[in-house]
Amino acid sequence: MVSIPSGLRYSKEHEWVRTEGGLAVIGITDYAQKELGDIVFVDLPAVGRKISRGGTLGSVESVKAVSDVYSPASGTVEEVNAAVSSDPAAVNKDPYGAGWMVKIRMDDPSELDSLLDAEAYGKFIESAKG
Repeated sequence: MVSIPSGLRYSKEHEWVRTEGGLAVIGITDYAQKELGDIVFVDLPAVGRKISRGGTLGSVESVKAVSDVYSPASGTVEEVNAAVSSDPAAVNKDPYGAGWMVKIRMDDPSELDSLLDAEAYGKFIESAKG
């Protein structure tokens, strides 16, 4: 069973976003980490880097593949989760908690309005499996 917490927003590229004030906390979904398998390396952007919506935030490498992580919003990287760089398995163990990847200061928070809610994301991954 894939975990899809309510209260988050989801992209069709399998990133999740939680807002904290003007910041967007971003990571990959439980579905994404399960599809990737054991994550062995996480590449994150530098603090201060400008990111465009849909642009590459970084990448995750698993025993199966390397996948890019895309930003669901435009903004400036405020913080990166150094813990996932030293312990990439945190993304597998707790993708919505300890496995978060970056926090960005959003240029336009309304960009998140086009993302999926938990119910719509659940339907999206079900139809993708179909």
